[in-house]
Amino acid sequence: MIGIIGAMELETASIVKELKNAKRQEISGILFTQGAWCGVQVVVAVCGVGKVFAALCTEAMILHYRPEFIVNTGVAGALDPGLEILDVVIGRDVVQHDMDTSPLGDPPGLISGINRVALPADGKVCARFEKAAAECGVRAVAGRIASGDQFIASAEKRGSIRSLFGASCCEMEGAAIGQVCHVNQVPFAILRTISDHASGEAGIDYPEFVARAAAQSVRILKKGLEEQ
Repeated sequence: MIGIIGAMELETASIVKELKNAKRQEISGILFTQGAWCGVQVVVAVCGVGKVFAALCTEAMILHYRPEFIVNTGVAGALDPGLEILDVVIGRDVVQHDMDTSPLGDPPGLISGINRVALPADGKVCARFEKAAAECGVRAVAGRIASGDQFIASAEKRGSIRSLFGASCCEMEGAAIGQVCHVNQVPFAILRTISDHASGEAGIDYPEFVARAAAQSVRILKKGLEEQ
């Protein structure tokens, strides 16, 4: 069983449509759909936007479906100036850019209780999707993904997150999924296609490219699972 989580329906709808022998179950207000895809059993969920929904969904998925690993698929805003729209970032690790107890002497992003800033994704799973991206002819980089409960749409905020964490892109769920997987000892991977530049133009770029970016993430995910 492989778990697949997207924040928005457009990030997972094409997967659910292709599932064979689909079974649906609602847990804590989140719809989980289980079935066969690419020759493997998967469970797919739309968690909703933000870290709390992402954590809620991930914990429910782990407890009820016991996945071998979890993949978060979707879109992100570029922080690395070398990234273009429709490039792909495969998370080497994840950080929470809005977690901040630095007034107490902690480094920005330190997760209380775990006492770590960055949580590593599973190297083998990530390598599979890096290979899949190459076979799809898509430019992909392995990098750090920064999550927070903010849609980043200013050059100043983009530069601040990039400077503090060295992250390649930003979004709103991946690090929460990573934290829940970490404490449950479940391998995870974050697969994000760039939909905007997380700058003053983000509000313009995002509606135009979000569907294309989401579809590209799914294409790479599908390729990676087909070749496992």
